[in-house]
Formats: sequence, structure tokens, C-alpha cells
Amino acid sequence: MRSYNTGLSRKNKQAIQQAIAHVCLIIFGLSFLFPFVWMLSTSLKPEAQIFKWPPEWIPEKFMWENFPEALTFVPFGLYFQNTMVICIFTVLGTILSAAIVAYGFARIEWKGRNVFFFIMLTTMMLPYQVVMIPLFLVFKEIGWVGTFKPLIIPAFFGTNAFFIFLLRQFFLTIPYELSDAARIDGCSEFRIFWQIVIPLSKPALATVGLFTFMGSWNDFLGPLIYLNDESKYTIALGLQQFIGQYGTQWGMLMAASTVATLPIIIIFFFAQKTFIQGISTTGIKG
Repeated sequence: MRSYNTGLSRKNKQAIQQAIAHVCLIIFGLSFLFPFVWMLSTSLKPEAQIFKWPPEWIPEKFMWENFPEALTFVPFGLYFQNTMVICIFTVLGTILSAAIVAYGFARIEWKGRNVFFFIMLTTMMLPYQVVMIPLFLVFKEIGWVGTFKPLIIPAFFGTNAFFIFLLRQFFLTIPYELSDAARIDGCSEFRIFWQIVIPLSKPALATVGLFTFMGSWNDFLGPLIYLNDESKYTIALGLQQFIGQYGTQWGMLMAASTVATLPIIIIFFFAQKTFIQGISTTGIKG
């Protein structure tokens, strides 16, 4: 009888602990949802209610016209197209280059591999502001300023050390027996990489792709430095145009920001399972 009560009490304790953990996670998650809800609420408020104190969550009058006005105040469709072009090519370039470099660090034995890997990791401690001016001078000298090239081409040359590190750690978890069996069958190193390692690394590659897309989509400094033609502006630069010399169109700015945030939310919603799997299985070995 005692053992039964003890077992029951343990189950109750575990249930209580799980319930508390879930409540804490829900509260923590809602804290991240708060900025988006406030942005959506502000986008539907009249101008006079936006700065009202104390703040009011529900608009007195729903200003649905803020959305179509925001999308026509600036050429939002053109900016969306420019941003998508940059994001797609940056994602492709980053995944391809980071995977190749990471494979070399993880699966191929060569002299000085660990030394070069350590040197690559040290580049993560170098702030972008340090190399910003030298890079601009280089791209200006070769005539790339004013085009998408400075925002796209570097991604094809393994410039992101963090993603290389992430994929390298994932590649180390793949059994070497698979590569050895493929070599015995006559597979080349590239074929092993392309037909064995890459298919097994889809969660990690999806993680890199999602991070890259988010970074490129939200990038403001890069386009601000290299793009000087309004027809090539991205969404991040387009949102800046709602802030004028004589005032800011807060309602339309929040409406445009809400629309600009939706692609990130949609992509993360559909890719969250693969994303979590890629994060959780990276770094187990090495």
C-alpha cells in the first residue's frame, strides 16, 4: 500500500513539474510575441491613439486602410522583389559554400586542418564594423557599389564562419563507416559529399538556410552602404522612407513592418520541426 502511494505521489510530482514548466514556457513565449502584437495593434490605430497614455491595446477605430496606403506609399512590391532576389541567392551561396568548407574540415584529413579551423573560428570575434570600410573600398574599386553583387557574391565563398562551424559539427556526427563503404565501392570524395553526406544533413542545412534568410531579409546596414539607387532598395530601406524630415507615418510604418515580418513567420512556422532537429543534433560530437 505504501509503495502504491509513493508511486502515485511521484507521478503527481512529475505532472506538477511538467505543468509548471509548460506555464513558464508559455509566459516566456508570450513575452516574445508581445512586440509583434503591439506592432499589429499600432498599425490599426488612428494617429491620435498611438501615443495615448496609458497605452490602449484595442484601437478605437480599426484603420484597415493603413495597409493598402502603406504598400502604395513606397513601391513595396519592387522592394519585396529586390529583397527576395538577394535572400534567395544569399541562401543558396551560403549553404553551398559553407557545406563544402565544413566537409573539408570534418571529413577529410589534411595537414594543418585544425590550425586553419581555429583561425577560421577567430574571425567570428572580428566585428563587421572593422572590415566595413575596407570592404566598401574594395567593392568600389571593382565597380560593384550600386549593385546587388556585394550583398550576394561573398556568400558563395564561405564568408560565414559560424555556419561553417555549425555544419562541421553536424558532419562529425555522421558515421564514417558510410564514407568508407562508399570509397570501397569506388565513389569519389565529391560523390560521397553530394549523395551521402548532404542528404543526411538536411536538418542542419535547413537551419543554416533559415538563419541566412532571416539575416539577409532583415539586413539594413549592407543595403544602406552599397545600394544608392531607389529602384534597387530592399524592404529594410523602404521602411526607412516612412520616417520623413517633418514627421513619421507611424500607422503606415507599423502596417508595412507587419507585412514585412510575415514571410519570416510563415517560413519559420513550416520549417520549425526541421529547424529544431538541426539545432538539437548539432554539436553532439567534436
